[in-house]
Amino acid sequence: MTVSGKLLRDAIISGANNIYNNRQAVDELNVFPVPDGDTGTNMSMTIRNAVGDLENTPDGATAGEVAKKAASAMLRGARGNSGVILSLLFRGLSKGLTGKETVTAVDLSAALKIGVDAAYKSVMKPTEGTILTVSREAYENTAALAKADITVADFLEQYISEAKKSLDKTPELLPALKKAGVVDAGGMGFIVILEGMYSVISGGVAIASADDVKPQAPVAVAAAQEEIKFAYCTEFIVQKSSSTKDSTALRAYLETIGDSVVVVDDEDIIKVHVHSNHPGKALEEGLKFGELTKMKIENMREQHNNVVKADKAAQVNRKLPVEPVNEIGFVAVAAGAGIEALFSDLGVDNVVRGGQTMNPSTEDILDAIEQTPARNVFVLPNNKNIIMAAEQAVGLADRNVCVLQTRTIPQGITAMMSFNPEADFKTNRSEMTDAIDRVGSGQITFAVRDSEYDGHKIKQGEILAMDNGKIVFTEKNLTKALVKLTKRLVSSSSSYITVMYGSDVTEEDANEAYEILRSRISDDIDIVLVNGGQPVYYYIISVE
Repeated sequence: MTVSGKLLRDAIISGANNIYNNRQAVDELNVFPVPDGDTGTNMSMTIRNAVGDLENTPDGATAGEVAKKAASAMLRGARGNSGVILSLLFRGLSKGLTGKETVTAVDLSAALKIGVDAAYKSVMKPTEGTILTVSREAYENTAALAKADITVADFLEQYISEAKKSLDKTPELLPALKKAGVVDAGGMGFIVILEGMYSVISGGVAIASADDVKPQAPVAVAAAQEEIKFAYCTEFIVQKSSSTKDSTALRAYLETIGDSVVVVDDEDIIKVHVHSNHPGKALEEGLKFGELTKMKIENMREQHNNVVKADKAAQVNRKLPVEPVNEIGFVAVAAGAGIEALFSDLGVDNVVRGGQTMNPSTEDILDAIEQTPARNVFVLPNNKNIIMAAEQAVGLADRNVCVLQTRTIPQGITAMMSFNPEADFKTNRSEMTDAIDRVGSGQITFAVRDSEYDGHKIKQGEILAMDNGKIVFTEKNLTKALVKLTKRLVSSSSSYITVMYGSDVTEEDANEAYEILRSRISDDIDIVLVNGGQPVYYYIISVE
């Protein structure tokens, strides 16, 4: 039996719906305790970017045409490293099925091989025990089965079986997975998609989406990509007294009325964050532990609706590429009004809103490139999970593009400060790349899950300090974490420190922390405090 274009179209839509329905289960396999753009969500958004185009594809389209349309949409919609790798696997499917009216098992096997090769080539240092391993081993262990007398359904069933065997072995290849007792999230997401496709190809029913929500562009409100179960984001601080009870009971209560619960306790205060449908109940319970201050309640459904309206307007008003009149231009990825303004002040032409937890797509970055009036465009991803998506835009752009390997906001800022308008593109590429390695980057955030990571036993809600992306310690007091991490980053050659405080830190608290930090750092080092307004990170620290 072969697979027609219509059947392939319906199978890919079914696969997209299956990962969408199961994205949270895949997300929960993530072992990294830092808030991030989770694997299941990124893979779901990547493949669902193709659903609209596929739904408008006529029944008479060939398999090659369907595969090409899906691959093109997924390439542009790729988000995060897992989404980019998924898009490359489907690009292999497209190349292998070029000109094919229908698909045989031999065709499918050969196309999967092309995708595996492309995915491996796209990663500078491929890590085994990931989706790369799962896709490769599944191909290698089924290649001999791909012969003329086997149906596509039977071949795909065996491919999925071998993929599952490979997935089960991923903890043996990645110690972090073994410690957490989970398998690789990317490999699992790939299998979930294949199972959705198999449901159609085997003669079963197409898997329907759990709802009718179509994926939207990434925004600063992380909940915009998800079904909003609890509407109100509620935050407040409890001022402790001598009679204040253990905050464990407060956390336990909040978990009964909502989710995303974070309760951070120190000597003087309890900082609380919760998503619920009854913010008043959260506040009432907080009053049992002390006086409340700095209360904030936001309606996330209202925020989401505003974002959707803005995104629809943006789609209608999408601009054509601008004329490249300048020699060099810049695109940076950042979140937070202060940080975005800082990049603009340094000469960045277009800032793509995104970062940790908000991975922009290849198309988002491409649009910014083509709105930059320059023949040569530098792109600063400023996050390790955005670099691959940015690199996919290089081949799609109508001008020369260089993606600088900036993995943090401080690296991006330092790269921009090293730009020499009198030098040519090649010289600036070299000097800006060298500058990236001369800056120390610190980030302070919170743990979103209990975890044992890189030798650290971490509890949900604890403050995490990261030195150039690596978790180095946990802390209960935010100011103590800031001072300790900054001192760790400072060396005998350091002369300048920039501290950017985020949206979850008040100006008053930031200034108080700055004064304490100032008293603990040598007077020979300049320290600047900036209201970055960034989500996720309480503080971002740059040391040069």
